[in-house]
Amino acid sequence: MPSTDSERSQKAVDVAQQYLRRERPLNAFVVVLAVSVFLGTYLVTALGPAVLVAALLIVGVRFPIFQSNGTFRLRTSNDLDTVIDEFSGSVPPVLGLQWGMADKVSTEGDTAIYSVSYLFRLRSADVTVHTKTDSTAGGGYVIESEVTVDDQPWATYTSTISSSGEHTTIDVTYTSNRRFGLRRVPQQLIANRYRDEVLSVQGYTVVTRDAHFGI
Repeated sequence: MPSTDSERSQKAVDVAQQYLRRERPLNAFVVVLAVSVFLGTYLVTALGPAVLVAALLIVGVRFPIFQSNGTFRLRTSNDLDTVIDEFSGSVPPVLGLQWGMADKVSTEGDTAIYSVSYLFRLRSADVTVHTKTDSTAGGGYVIESEVTVDDQPWATYTSTISSSGEHTTIDVTYTSNRRFGLRRVPQQLIANRYRDEVLSVQGYTVVTRDAHFGI
């Protein structure tokens, strides 16, 4: 599989790494908090109730009840052809956090693969992005990026690109294709802090954003 690491914006990678440095300690804190609740229950009561609490915590933290979706509009001074190339390429700007965190980016046909490691490189996951491009009646383009993680559906981003001559506008609709549990909530909250920044360093201004996160 050919590598496309050289196509990644270093500024976007830096922002993604900042996000990663905040997200991973918070995930560890969630685990420590759950263990503390278990130990506290054990010390106050007995092993039986503590095991029951641990089971409830595991189910509650992992049970998939949340889903995210939304829309946002981007504007850039880049011309239409440049924007189409970037959004249809292996490292589309809207997925800057994902490819910015990856240890390696490679391609296989029209599919991009982001190899991500975590837990001190003891575990890894492959984020794959399959892209389709269609033209619109008004002379614009619609680019759909379907994201999976280890072959499981994750999210879909649909970007409608048009040009007024002076600016190029991108209207993006996204939806998560799988629900997630409480343990993923910290990731979502921290990601909100960096989504606009990782787009800005790539030359895209977020004009509007309407995000929904809930059951």
